[in-house]
This record gives sequence, structure tokens and C-alpha cells, in this order.
Amino acid sequence: MNTKIRQMVYAGLLTALAIIIPIQFTFLRFYVPPAFSATLASHVPMMLSMLISPFVAVVVGIGSTLGFLLAGTPAPVVARAATHIIVGYIGAKIIMKNRSYVKAVAITAPIHGLLEMLVVIPFVGINLNFILLITTIGTMIHHSIDGIIAYVLIRAIAKARNKSIYNVFGDFRTHQTI
Repeated sequence: MNTKIRQMVYAGLLTALAIIIPIQFTFLRFYVPPAFSATLASHVPMMLSMLISPFVAVVVGIGSTLGFLLAGTPAPVVARAATHIIVGYIGAKIIMKNRSYVKAVAITAPIHGLLEMLVVIPFVGINLNFILLITTIGTMIHHSIDGIIAYVLIRAIAKARNKSIYNVFGDFRTHQTI
């Protein structure tokens, strides 16, 4: 199977997960009105996509946004989900350059927190307690927990396929579309 088709298949599968998780896994959601929620595992498809390519990460980020929109979550939560597009892209670029999943998750955690903080300001105003403590720190903690979940999954897949986590989906580093 050629590289572009394989990337499209992975993008489709991970996007489907990114859409399904916020819709069906509401029992894993923690909500702090007016603008913070954390749905356990909602970042996992984005983090797995970072191991494939920046293009796939962007597509999965769009799917995550769509999933939260279809789940009927409040507008600030949907806007926060849209940050997955940027975070996934940056994480994929870091992995391509450094071949370090842990470094990508660590670097993107504060970026993720700050982006989510910025997108909720139009909805809640500049409330430093809510924005800084709840949204920024909460997002970074949620990001890290989901990073661990994704790492456990990818390690299990890599072990089953007898491959490194960096090429378990294939080697896409030389065939980037973004």
C-alpha cells in the first residue's frame, strides 16, 4: 500500500476515534463550568497521529473539534478542541525532528495549556483564577495523562508488531504532505 493511502487510512481511523470519544465517553468527562472539561482519552488519537505525520495530526485535530461539536459541548469546549489541530501538528514536527515521543508530549503540554487558555478568554473574560489555574494547568495535566495512555497503547502495538514506536505505523518521515 502506498504511503499516501496508508496515511489516509490512519487519518480516517484516528479521526473516527477523535469524533467518537467525546460523543460516547461522556461518563469519562469532568466538567467545570463555564469553559473547562476533560474527557479522559480525548487526546489519545491526536497523540497517536503525531507518530504518523503532521498532515494526519491536523486531520485528527479537525476530527476532534467536530467530535466535541457533535457531542453538543459548549462553544468554549469546542474552541478548546480546535487547539488539537495546532498541538498535534507541532508534536508531529517535534517527533519527526527528534524521534522522541516523550519530548513531544512534554513540549506540547504547555503549548496546549496556553492555547486553550487563549481560546476561552472571549467566552469567560480575563479571570486569572479560572483561566490560569483551571484551564491552563488542567489542560496540561489532562494532556499528560492522555500522553501516558497513548504511550501505553503504542508500546503494546509496537511490541505486538516487533517494531519501534516510531515506525509501528510505517516510516512516513521522508514522505510528508505538510
